[in-house]
Amino acid sequence: MEPTLVHLDGKQIRVLAHPLRSRLLGRLRLDGPATATRLAESLGTNTGATSYHLRQLADVGLVTEETAAGRGRERWWRAAHDMSSWQRDAFAGDADAVEAADWLDSNALHMFVARAERWQRARPAESAAWRSAAGFSDYILNLGTEQLNALTAELDAVIERHRALGEAEPAPDARQVLLYLYAVPRLEDPS
Repeated sequence: MEPTLVHLDGKQIRVLAHPLRSRLLGRLRLDGPATATRLAESLGTNTGATSYHLRQLADVGLVTEETAAGRGRERWWRAAHDMSSWQRDAFAGDADAVEAADWLDSNALHMFVARAERWQRARPAESAAWRSAAGFSDYILNLGTEQLNALTAELDAVIERHRALGEAEPAPDARQVLLYLYAVPRLEDPS
C-alpha cells in the first residue's frame, strides 16, 4: 500500500511542534495503533497528559481514533498519515508557524543523532549480517538547485521501490530500517 503524506499547514505544524506530541505521532507511525496508556508507558509520561496531547493532534487531523481496535472504554489511536512534509518558506508571514517549522527541523536532527548513537551502542550485539548491511555514508557533490531536486526525486523513487518490495515480499530477517536523507549546501565552518 502506498504510504500517505500530509503537507502540514500552519495550524498542524504549530500543534506538532511540541516535544510530547511529536514523539506520540512518531511512535504511532513506527509501532502502529496504541492506547494512551500504552503510549504513556512507552514514552515515560502519564496517561492524562498523553490523552490530552493525542486529542490536540486529532483536532488538526494528524491522528485518528481507531474504533475497530477498542474494547469497552479503551480508546485506540493511530497516525492519520505515514509521513509529514513541510516547507519553512510556505509559512512566510506566520511567525509562529515559521518558529514551529524550525523547531521540528531541529527536533528531527536531534532524533536522527539519538537513533544513530543508539545503533552505535547496540551494533556490537547485532548479527554480522546487520552490522555489514547498516552504516553511514557521506558524499560531497557539486550541484545546482535543479540538479539537487532531480537527485532527491531519483532517490525518493529508489526508496519507494524498495519500500514497496519490502512490504510485498518481506525478507525472513526483515526489520524496520530508518533511512535519513539530509542534502544541504555546505556552509563554511566558523573559525
